[in-house]
Amino acid sequence: MIKNVRPKKNLGQHFLTDLSVAKAIADTVDACPGIPVLEVGPGMGVLTQYLVEKPRELRVVEIDRESVAYLHEHYPQLQDKVVSGDFLRMDLEQLFEGRPFVLTGNYPYDISTQIFFKMLDNKDLIPCCTGMIQREVAQRIASAPGNKSYGILSVLIQAWYQVEYLFTVDEHVFNPPPKVKSAVIRMTRNDVGDLGCDEQLFRRVVKTVFNQRRKMLRVSLRQLFPQGAASDGFFEGEMMTCRPEQLSIPQFVELTNRVGEELDKRQ
Repeated sequence: MIKNVRPKKNLGQHFLTDLSVAKAIADTVDACPGIPVLEVGPGMGVLTQYLVEKPRELRVVEIDRESVAYLHEHYPQLQDKVVSGDFLRMDLEQLFEGRPFVLTGNYPYDISTQIFFKMLDNKDLIPCCTGMIQREVAQRIASAPGNKSYGILSVLIQAWYQVEYLFTVDEHVFNPPPKVKSAVIRMTRNDVGDLGCDEQLFRRVVKTVFNQRRKMLRVSLRQLFPQGAASDGFFEGEMMTCRPEQLSIPQFVELTNRVGEELDKRQ
């Protein structure tokens, strides 16, 4: 008989102990009905116990072997639905035979950003993503242009998903308590099928300018060109005097197309 699983610092584990919060997080998937649910990092199943009650297919992915053993013992109804392994390395097409699914979890804080980049890489498979993360990261994802928290994650996620900051969670409902507050968010795919620009270049442009977020675009964008050189007039115009946090997503699309045209000229 396996007793409680010890939270492991190297896995960034903070186990949620407040069941009302756990139920509220589990219920965030109800906004995206009719498709399977994948829970990442279930630990001792505090969310899982509410997710298994829902009338839909559920799988859970867990990297910690001790937690996997605990889940097998305490959730026999999951049977072969416990996937042992690293979510970040998985082929998500294989999980539900290529069907779309809702992604949810009390995500390990140190890899939550990587989880959301993986979501973006699989956006056609994941129409909805919910869960709990560090509050600061949630604020960044939900932030609008013009705010200090608006950045790479804000732009790349909001380009494809509608983001809802649902509620804040205090530190004392975890074992061990994290040093920061947490937040629950929901991201639902918008109706954008095509950004209207090269998607890889869009990511590159967004990351490049936010990595020098205090500089005007005409300065930070030079890194994208050999020796920082571009055609006469490329770095002129009102947009080039902006800093990245001032640009909306349509403006980033416009900027990406301008950069793309300029790079094509230089080939």
